[in-house]
Amino acid sequence: MPCSDGARDRGDPLVATGSHGDRWFLVENQAAWGRHALLDPPFDHALGRALVHRIEGDGIRPLAIRRPGRRAPQVGVRWALVDSRPGRESVRWGHVVDARDLLDVPLDGSAGVPSDRPVFAVCAHGRHDQCCAVRGRVVAARLATRYPEETWECSHLGGDRFAGTMVLLPHGLYYGWVDDGDAVTVADAYLAGQVDPRLLRGRSAYSHPVQAAQHFAREQLGDHRLDAYPPLGEQRTPDGWSVRLDAPDGPVTVGLVETSSAPLLSTCAATQALPVRQWSLAGIES
Repeated sequence: MPCSDGARDRGDPLVATGSHGDRWFLVENQAAWGRHALLDPPFDHALGRALVHRIEGDGIRPLAIRRPGRRAPQVGVRWALVDSRPGRESVRWGHVVDARDLLDVPLDGSAGVPSDRPVFAVCAHGRHDQCCAVRGRVVAARLATRYPEETWECSHLGGDRFAGTMVLLPHGLYYGWVDDGDAVTVADAYLAGQVDPRLLRGRSAYSHPVQAAQHFAREQLGDHRLDAYPPLGEQRTPDGWSVRLDAPDGPVTVGLVETSSAPLLSTCAATQALPVRQWSLAGIES
């Protein structure tokens, strides 16, 4: 069974499953992707290895992007440096004639042209997981009909069992199972300064306890603004976490219970069933 079908059958929770990403370096690659989009052919392996090493060495997450639909000829390489840290959200676009020039692009935010246009990146990395291709490409195609300039297919985001998955940048909002819902509605909410809590997995700049605490705060208190419930602190407890969040009526403390699921296959390629972390609400106190 495809991993995304299994996750739907089990009712796997989306809560706090977004992987970490403070900053991102997006690299246009309109060609077919190998299992590792910037390391495997047709992308030059030596260049890709040097590029990924440089990007990750600076604490930045690399991501390949391409336009949905038929593969258009690529002239040079577009790139984007995205900052998802709260209060620093930004997108800067640049272009190089030769892909080798990517090794010389400054990673400190001094290069590129600032843009106020968001990036809607939908995972369609079929060589990494078949569910991402089957479900993700449908999402990207639909989203591109409404937002053609903002929409890109992207390489592996994590959480294959939640395909179709996407991340909305610069805020780094992960969403899952968006092919079951309406990706356009999710994007509309984002542009209106809101999150769609039904399919939200979490924000990339925050830890998993904070992602979980924000989910339950939104569920219980009803504030769906993008920047609602910023974290003030988090602390381990005997059975989970205690997370302090700011709120309009004063800070709240969210108690979380951390458990493990029954063993499961989290990707289509997985051969060993393993448990994953899950969260439940212990309580919210003012």
